[in-house]
Amino acid sequence: MTISEVSKRYGISQDTLRYYERIGVIPPVHRTKSGLRDYTDEDCGWVELAGCMRGAGLPLPVLAEYVRLSRQGDETIPDRRNLLLEQKEQLNVQLQAIQKTMERLEYKISCYDKAMKTGRLIWD
Repeated sequence: MTISEVSKRYGISQDTLRYYERIGVIPPVHRTKSGLRDYTDEDCGWVELAGCMRGAGLPLPVLAEYVRLSRQGDETIPDRRNLLLEQKEQLNVQLQAIQKTMERLEYKISCYDKAMKTGRLIWD
């Protein structure tokens, strides 16, 4: 699959795909004899993982470390697991902060809903 096709499939720009490969967020992509990137199913799996993890807010260095460890083999399974557990905990902290923000927004919206019915804005 060409870089253009992968870019369209995963909604990641070609420049970003090249950058991800250069910094190790995805392993080196297979190449044709003429040197063009030829994404395999395995390469696409890494692209999909990178997109998912970036969408969740994981930092690029963490993703690059995960890829580096993965490429070293099964002896790094505990390290990879720990890395993912750490990221999960950080995401849980962010999720709790977002939940608090959502609750605050819901409260403010409900106050405005009441104000639209009564003609008066009252903060409970």
